[in-house]
Amino acid sequence: MLKFELQYTDSKTNARAGVITTDHGQIETPIFMPVGTAGTVKGVHLTELKEDVKAQIILGNTYHLYLRPGLEVIERAGGLHKFNGFDRPMLTDSGGFQVFSLSGIRKLREEGAEFRSHIDGSKHIFTPERVMDIERTIGADIMMAFDECCPGDADYQYAKRSMGLTHRWLDRCITRFNETTPKYGYHQALFPIVQGCVYPDLRKRSAEYIASKGAEGNAIGGLAVGEPTEKMYEMIELVNEILPTDKPRYLMGVGTPVNILEGIERGVDMFDCVMPTRNGRNGMLFTKHGIMNMRNKKWEMDFSPIEEDGASVVDTLYSRAYLRHLFHAQELLAMQIASIHNLAFYLWLVGEARKHIIAGDFATWKPRMVEQISTRL
Repeated sequence: MLKFELQYTDSKTNARAGVITTDHGQIETPIFMPVGTAGTVKGVHLTELKEDVKAQIILGNTYHLYLRPGLEVIERAGGLHKFNGFDRPMLTDSGGFQVFSLSGIRKLREEGAEFRSHIDGSKHIFTPERVMDIERTIGADIMMAFDECCPGDADYQYAKRSMGLTHRWLDRCITRFNETTPKYGYHQALFPIVQGCVYPDLRKRSAEYIASKGAEGNAIGGLAVGEPTEKMYEMIELVNEILPTDKPRYLMGVGTPVNILEGIERGVDMFDCVMPTRNGRNGMLFTKHGIMNMRNKKWEMDFSPIEEDGASVVDTLYSRAYLRHLFHAQELLAMQIASIHNLAFYLWLVGEARKHIIAGDFATWKPRMVEQISTRL
């Protein structure tokens, strides 16, 4: 079984520090998980990911891995860990968000979601049972249940129908999960996902339903998808009042560094987002002192390190002027440096939050840090 030890809870907030134990190692929470959509974190070598970024767990994407390289390749390799060489814990999402974002080329029904590949237009169907089988083959330590990701601006009736479908699909996921066994000799856990859009009664009902399943961990989905930020925080608070305290809580696809600190304050343990790498590839750096746009002319003659006290080795290897030059010259190294820097910063940030939760001063540290990292440099 996946194990979760809750070690500390902040006395003035709901922030928590704990340890998740999987067969591929331990994860100290709160934690940020770099997104490795197609089995790779874009622009980051495996040794950099482990030694510089210090990633304890990464994500793989079920939809993308299913389409390419395909299940036959992954199974022949011995699972995703063997295929990409990452020997620490991994999590796979269910592909639900990707399928439902293909609004023009998918059909949704009770059986599952029929869609066309964005690669070659071929037709496929994801059912709860099929997704469980795919995630077993990929072999991540944590598997996500198949759900419908409801848009943040959905009306009440749509959100209610969507939540009901997610719950029925969850029951089918659990049945199929219990009928099957891991393929590669280590334990896999299944996390269900709370939905309900921005409607408190739906979120409450969904959280109660998910909590009743007694899963090894639980997730909050359908946020940071267009709803106001304050609504997101409200839903997190409501849901975490219901989800069990002795199981890890995963907020899916969120978000900015400030979002993450706000989530931690409200009792979230696990986060993922493409923002550090996607924004990094476009020249945006998150730092301990604020946000830097490395394309700006102000860095042209700035030969100081990218960040004097940065979390990554690359921060002192290269100057701001040099990184700006790389972006303007459209050199691939620019995107690599920025991705490594941002990921290392995100891992540093959750690590610092953990330290302050343990020290008992998270409630005073967090507002100062929010102000600091929000500054535009």
